[in-house]
This record gives sequence, C-alpha cells and structure tokens, in this order.
Amino acid sequence: MPVQCRTQSGLRDDGEISDISTEGCCLRMRGLYFRVGSRLIIRPKGLEGMPGVVRWVSADLAGVEFDRPIYGPVLDHLALTHAVPQQA
Repeated sequence: MPVQCRTQSGLRDDGEISDISTEGCCLRMRGLYFRVGSRLIIRPKGLEGMPGVVRWVSADLAGVEFDRPIYGPVLDHLALTHAVPQQA
C-alpha cells in the first residue's frame, strides 16, 4: 500500500506498507533510512497520519509500532482495498 512518511525532523518520503496489523506495520521507504527508536508519522492515501516508533530495521525495511492501534474495521477496509491477488 502506498504511503507518505514524515520524520520528527520534518523529512518526507514516499514508500509502501506491508504486513499491516492493528498494532503496526512493515515500512519500505525509497530514500529515508531509520534508526530503532525514531519517531515518525505514516500517512496512507486517504487516511489521517498514524504516529509511531521504529522498533526494528533490516536493510530498507523498518518495523513500526503505532502509538494507537488502528480500529479493526479500518484495517479490514485497507486490507480489502490493497489486497494482492492470489495466483492460482
């Protein structure tokens, strides 16, 4: 799912979210690199910003824990809207 990310220092970049849950997600950015403990705001298209903290980093991926869990029906909507079709 496409996403825009803004760091606490104001840097912005576009990237994508995968493995999203009510508590957090995996984030891949194009140009920004994060450190564990970095604070950021993730803004998926059509939603308000979701503040969180980076809990792990591996190459260009970062695991983000949201400050507040995502409401279940909102997560369900995101999953249906951005689902990757299964191959037969």
